[in-house]
Amino acid sequence: MGKPDRLTEYAQTDEILWSDRKRYLGLPISFTRYSFDENRFYLKKGLLNVVSDEILLYRVLDVTLRRSLGQRLFGVGTIILSTADQTLPTMKIESIKDCERVFRALSNIVEKERNEKRVLGKEMFGAAGFDDVGSGFMDHFDPI
Repeated sequence: MGKPDRLTEYAQTDEILWSDRKRYLGLPISFTRYSFDENRFYLKKGLLNVVSDEILLYRVLDVTLRRSLGQRLFGVGTIILSTADQTLPTMKIESIKDCERVFRALSNIVEKERNEKRVLGKEMFGAAGFDDVGSGFMDHFDPI
């Protein structure tokens, strides 16, 4: 009998709640794939050179939904995640189907994750590049 593989214990993933591809003219003919589970958002781009990235959902600062006229005609939309992540401070989830439902689900999951981890918005600003020192309103005035 071999030694148990401890890597398998850490490599297990949660159940994927949603997945979709970037769409052109409403058709999923892209090599950009999006998905998320209860803890992370995943982005995978490419055909030959594949790049994968993930964002912990508790690090999301803001969720925005944008739909241009063309996107509304084809039934898609773009969700923009502003995060406290150093490598991916803004993630665009472009041209996805059923965007309003995904927007609401993401917003609720982000709030749930932040409550579970007891993370406040003001704690995230330092991670996003906003420092309390030297950024206040009164810093622009000379002391008397």
